[in-house]
Amino acid sequence: MEIRSAVFTVVFAAASAVPAVAGAGTATCMGTVDQLAFHAPGRLMLRLSSMNTPVFICSVDALWTPAGSEYNTTPATCKTLYATFLAAKLARDVVNYVHFDGNEVPTSCNGWAVWANANVRYFGY
Repeated sequence: MEIRSAVFTVVFAAASAVPAVAGAGTATCMGTVDQLAFHAPGRLMLRLSSMNTPVFICSVDALWTPAGSEYNTTPATCKTLYATFLAAKLARDVVNYVHFDGNEVPTSCNGWAVWANANVRYFGY
């Protein structure tokens, strides 16, 4: 029992030492791809049917790290996201799970501010 307690204490202490990103939000959205667009300078915008407005999710020209996100998206990954979301749009398929994070992510999928930036941490299609 003492070993279990000691292990828990070490694991809990290590997890507590990870810095939290102040103000960062997360949202999980699903739906069909209603809008997929490029906006200068080389940024990709996405709007699923559950979202009220398109949001910037990456850049094909530079590393994408929106404020409040501990993750980033490379230009190569952005091109892969574009191809995958385009395939979903053309097939009119439902994207089951897109997890967004960053300071500009709302608490619900229909609460996005216009021109918001977010990181796609995970998606399932």
